[in-house]
Amino acid sequence: MILITGQVIMTPEHRERMIALGAEHSARSRGEAGCLAHHCHVDVEHPDRLVFVEEWESVDAVRAHFAVPASGAFVAEMRRLSSEPPVIRIYAAEDITATLMGSA
Repeated sequence: MILITGQVIMTPEHRERMIALGAEHSARSRGEAGCLAHHCHVDVEHPDRLVFVEEWESVDAVRAHFAVPASGAFVAEMRRLSSEPPVIRIYAAEDITATLMGSA
């Protein structure tokens, strides 16, 4: 599985628009092939930070997601609206829940 985390700092004048864009992007992404989860959250410890948590089946699914024109437009718009560049981290991950927590 591929795990992606992202964050962007919201500006007061664009806060509502950025939250709406984030929610739209997550909902659209969940419909893409290979998307296991895609969620947008407001950070409760830093209310101006919008956080994204994504789970994808494979690197190929992520590449396809990044190639979707709407994904590129989303990132460009977030860059334009934020006072800081968005941050994204991409990890190859293994679900070890059963190993640590017993059978789930």
